[in-house]
Formats: sequence, C-alpha cells, structure tokens
Amino acid sequence: MRVLVTGGAGFTGSALVRKLLEASPDVVVLDDLSTGHRRNIDDLPITFIEGSILNERQLTEAAEGTDSIVHLAAMGSVPLSIDDPAACNEINVTGTFRVLEAARAQHTRQVIMASSSAVYGSNPALPKSERDWVRPMTPYAVSKLAGEQYTLAYQDCYGLDALAFRFFNVYGPRQDQNHPYAAVIPVWTHALLTGQPLLVNGDGSHTRDFIYVDSLAALLTDAVTRRVSHPEPINAAFGTETSLNQLIAALEAATGVSAEVSYREPRAGDVLKSLADNRVQQTLFPDVPAVGLEHGLAETVRWFRAALRG
Repeated sequence: MRVLVTGGAGFTGSALVRKLLEASPDVVVLDDLSTGHRRNIDDLPITFIEGSILNERQLTEAAEGTDSIVHLAAMGSVPLSIDDPAACNEINVTGTFRVLEAARAQHTRQVIMASSSAVYGSNPALPKSERDWVRPMTPYAVSKLAGEQYTLAYQDCYGLDALAFRFFNVYGPRQDQNHPYAAVIPVWTHALLTGQPLLVNGDGSHTRDFIYVDSLAALLTDAVTRRVSHPEPINAAFGTETSLNQLIAALEAATGVSAEVSYREPRAGDVLKSLADNRVQQTLFPDVPAVGLEHGLAETVRWFRAALRG
C-alpha cells in the first residue's frame, strides 16, 4: 500500500505518518514546510518531497502510484484567513481541487480530506451533528466547506472512495507554539513552563471539543487501512466540551504551575461553543479509543518540557 500525506511534516501530519508506518511500509510526504518542519519526520523511513499541492509537477510526482491520499496540507488559521482571504482560497479550495484531480489522474482509490468544525460557524446547536445546517463565519471556514464538498462530489461523480473529516480542536506533542496564529494549548503550555502570562481572548467561557493528536492519527490510519468511505462529512472528535477556563485549570494541574491570566477582547470569527456529536464516527470506527484530556495534556506537557531542555 502506497499512501501520500500532504502536509505530512506538520503537527497532525507527522503524527499520522508515524502511525501509518505501523501499517504501511510505503509512505510519501508532500510538504512545502510553510508551517511543517523536517525535524518532525527526519527520523522516519519515508519518501519526502518538498513541494506544494499548488505545483502540478510536484503533486503528480507525489501522487504517482498511490492507493490512498490523506490531504492535510492547508492554511490552517482562522485569523490568517481573515488577513489574507485570497491565499486561503487558493491553498484550501484550489489546492484541494488539484489533489482530487491528481488522484483521478493516478487512479488513486481513496482520498481523505481534513475539513473543520469551523464550518458549523454561527449555528448554536449543541452537540454539532453532521446533518445540522452550516453557516461558516470566516474565509477559512468557507474554504473548508468548499473542500469537503468537492471531495464528496468526486466520490459521487468519479467513484472515488472519499472521507471528509471535520476535525475539532487537535492538540498534542510537536504542536508549534511559535507560529503567529498558533493554537491555544501549545501557546499556553509553553507560556506556563516559561513563566509567562496566559492571554485569553474573551472571558474564558468559549468551549472546545479537544481531540488528542494520536487518537486522530489512529482514526485516519484505520480509515486508510480499511479503505473506509462515507457519503457525508464526519465529525472527528470524542464529544467532550471544555471551556477555556477549565482548560487553564487542567493545564495548571498538568504542569504544577499556577497561571497568571490576562483576559482581552474576543477575536473576530471565534465560535463561542463547540461540541461534537460523534455517533457517526463511533459507528464507522468503533475500535479507535478516546484519549482523555488529562492524559493528553500530561503527554503534551512532557514533550514540551523535554523540548525546552533541548
């Protein structure tokens, strides 16, 4: 089995590659290293192509002979999409289209695409079900909705086995805290361990459904090895709702450090509440276990401490 992971040098991608190597001896990574890092995969027996999903030659080379493509490469930041919506559209919409076209040209049997819970946007319903109406609030969310719908349309039109996973809030080791639009858990973990204050957008009541990266990697690997497909989007989460204030308390417990917290104005485009209905995921992937937030944060803190020691 030959599997291409676009964005495979990134945080989620490198965790997936490690998991895939347990099941498949032939993994190809295509990554332009705009947010990923070679250090995440340098020790792995893979084929690495430094390149972009927007470059037809590089994408064709990476997709050649593949049985499955897991498409993770994207502009992954809501604030950055607001700052540069044209680039977001080019990378996330046109890029996904080009991956699907490469799969069609190479007769690849399966494409798994990373969508986002951001597509639910202003829909206040909890938990979020895949059949709820969607109202994306940012260019990022719109681009992910377009990408997932393209992926499912290729399944209908061209017989491609497809999955569109709506990732909720992924966290874990190797997540980058230095990116200007980095996610909250790596930023806060690093801040606590280095004696810096935690900056909270809003009053801390915003909630998220966090999923540990190794659980997500196991989910994606199971989908590849069993070549699972589904005609509708699928939530990728385990149905737990944690407020930012609760997360601060959990991180204090995991690090043993008392946090200095500074609250500020909410960010544009931030969803207030997020909680997944994960019944479809559980039906399709019953053997993938959840990792609780306490254990996941402990592993995350352990990795950050080791990284700080150098």
